[in-house]
This record gives sequence, structure tokens and C-alpha cells, in this order.
Amino acid sequence: MDRKQNLTALLFTGPFLVAYLVIFIYPTIQLVHLSFTDAPLIGAGAWIGFKNYIRLWNDGQMWKSVFNTFYFVLLTVIPTTIIGLALALMVNRLSGWFQSIVLACFFLPYILPVSVVILIWQWVLDTQFGIAQPIISYFTGKPVAVFRDRYWAMPMVAFITIWWTNGFNLLLFIAGLRNISQDYYDAAALDGAGRFKQFVYITLPLIWPVTALVLTIQLILQLKIFDQVYLLTQGGPANATYVMVQYIYKQAFQLNKGGYAATVSLALFALIVILSVMQYQVLRSRGQK
Repeated sequence: MDRKQNLTALLFTGPFLVAYLVIFIYPTIQLVHLSFTDAPLIGAGAWIGFKNYIRLWNDGQMWKSVFNTFYFVLLTVIPTTIIGLALALMVNRLSGWFQSIVLACFFLPYILPVSVVILIWQWVLDTQFGIAQPIISYFTGKPVAVFRDRYWAMPMVAFITIWWTNGFNLLLFIAGLRNISQDYYDAAALDGAGRFKQFVYITLPLIWPVTALVLTIQLILQLKIFDQVYLLTQGGPANATYVMVQYIYKQAFQLNKGGYAATVSLALFALIVILSVMQYQVLRSRGQK
């Protein structure tokens, strides 16, 4: 009986294991091997040991891209999580068709392709006829070419990213809020707890697993930022928005240095794994207290 069950399990999991080995494990092994060579993007290279890793450690432009990536993460991960939770709390209080319409409005940007998002915001922020320039001029005294200004460029890319992707966070929080029983709130109301206390002592602890999930997903996604930055600023001005994935793209596809690009890719992979695991463990331990 046990043998039959094992055979059945193997038949069901076998295709996945084969696909996992072919699509993920084999390319990862090849990537590690490539990082120890001076190979171009296509074709074999000579074994050079740890030279790529030594170069990586001493590469100033690489560290600049790491700094910009962390700056972008700082501008997006926590703000988009807070905004997603706040919007979910508001939308969750609505009901019927009106709630569906409001939810659809917030989720609509998320289904737009990145090229459409870029065109929308290039038009909105255009210095000559952009509808957002009067607001910017009110605070600065003049129109600002935000994607050509080193101080404005990264915050604006972060703002656009939050606007574009927040609908997904909103849905996750809505699902979490709907799993909280109304009985908790009724009991708290009978004890005289107001809405703020209900949020602090009921909603926040019970929604914490979803919050930890959103923070972890956002951290992984924002560490891999590329599309918006490349299309809006191409890393400029003066490398103010130059991020790690763009640096990998430049090494591989513009400078034809496949071996070194593989080394930087592995560094980014290690960074994502370490930070994601650390953050998730910290958040989970906080939620268990």
C-alpha cells in the first residue's frame, strides 16, 4: 500500500520536479559557473577564478546602484504597505455595487502594462502641458522636469510605482480584513472600545500575517526594480536612478560581459534571499508576541 502511495505521489510530483530542475536548478548552476569566467553574453569564456568577485567588491558604479536600489526600497516598501492597508480599511467599510466600483478603480492601474503607465505619467508631468505641473509650481515657483532632476527623479519613480502596484496590496488586505470575525468588534464595542482601540487591539494583530506577506513581497519586487527606471530616466540624471538590475543589463547586453553580469546577478540574488528571509522572520516573530 505504501509503495502504491509513493508511486502515485511520484507521478503527481514528477513533472513539477523535472520542470523545476530544468527551468531553475540547471540555469542557476550554469549562472554560478559563468560568474567564474570572462565569457561574453553568448559563447564560452576562460576560467578566471574569483576575479569577477574581486572586481565586484571594488566597483564604485556597482555600489552606487546598490545605494540607489536601497533608496528606492526605502521610498516604496513601507509607504505602499501603509497606503494599501489604509485604502483597504476604507473600502472594506463600503458595501454592494459601490464597493465593487471603488475597488475596481483602485485595482485598474495594476492591470496596465508598464509602457502605458510610463506614457500616462510622462504626459501628466510634462513641463509644458502636464496637469500636475501647476501643483509642482505652487511649491517650487516654477515647472520642474522631474525625470531630469537628480533630487526629484527617484521619488517620482517611487510615487508612480506605488500608484501603479498598490491595487494588488489592497486586494490582499481586503481578503485579510474579511477573515476577521465581526464578533470581535461587537464584543469590543460592548466593552466601550472605540474605533481606534478596535484597530490597534483587534484589526492590527489579526491582519499582521497579511502585512508581513505584503512587506516581504514588496521588498522582493522593489529590489528587482528596472522597467520604470529604465523607461523614465534610463538611470539618469547623473546616475541618480541607476539601480542594480539596470547595471546587470548594461554589463550583459551593452558591454557584452556575460561573466561579470552573472556575478552581479548572483550578488543581487543573495541580497534578495538574505533580506527577505531576515525581514519575514523578524515580522513573523513580532506577530507571535
